[in-house]
Amino acid sequence: MSEVLLQADAVAKHFGGVRALRDVTLSIRRSEIYGLIGPNGAGKTTFFNCLTGLYVPDGGGFTFCGAPLVADAPQKAAARGIARTFQNIRLFGNMSALENVMVGCHVRTRAGVFGAMLRTAATRAEEAAIRQRALELLHYVDIAERADDLAKNLSYGDQRRLEIARALATEPQLLCLDEPAAGMNATETAELRELIAGIRADGTTVLLIEHDVKLVMGLCDRVAVLDYGALVIEDVPAVVQKDQRVIEAYLGA
Repeated sequence: MSEVLLQADAVAKHFGGVRALRDVTLSIRRSEIYGLIGPNGAGKTTFFNCLTGLYVPDGGGFTFCGAPLVADAPQKAAARGIARTFQNIRLFGNMSALENVMVGCHVRTRAGVFGAMLRTAATRAEEAAIRQRALELLHYVDIAERADDLAKNLSYGDQRRLEIARALATEPQLLCLDEPAAGMNATETAELRELIAGIRADGTTVLLIEHDVKLVMGLCDRVAVLDYGALVIEDVPAVVQKDQRVIEAYLGA
């Protein structure tokens, strides 16, 4: 059995009287694709937001790479090796595709404010390396020919790919994808499936929120189901899709 990369222990989140997460406990193993599914309002994105520093849990917490994860801001989660995309694409629309990926690369840079101001030889070398790495990532997600195009001018599918490239630029150990197939046609979804499988094959663990159940069941090693903020089941896809509680959560009792 693979090493546990992320452990969530009794994670809870309240918004006023609404319990968005109810003591969710689950584990993600290194080098797997882990699916998180559930009906609208089940708490999936809230879980992502607690994991990646947008929200602070009201109870419980996370262990990442064997150490407690204290991420009360997104940059802290990124520094620990957790990257994410968003359900609603959040790119810098008036920056080029290349510049968007370079922004992600800067999470791992060493040149400080003075280096940037003085334009030292080390700073210039680092910038050149960042540019090269960003180009490599654009090739990796198959949109290198759009490197100089403004992000806002890319097609919807290419914007999704660009957001994944920017997340990968932070060199994550865990890549969290929030509904990456939303709005995609069948061809784009098939290409996305190949990309995600390739990301895992290259050593990055993937946590996937997705409403396309067929995609999840065909791609993920294990799947967790949330309903009304609570964990219903965590198991391999063949078991999850036959579970009566899951069927009722999606179709009604």
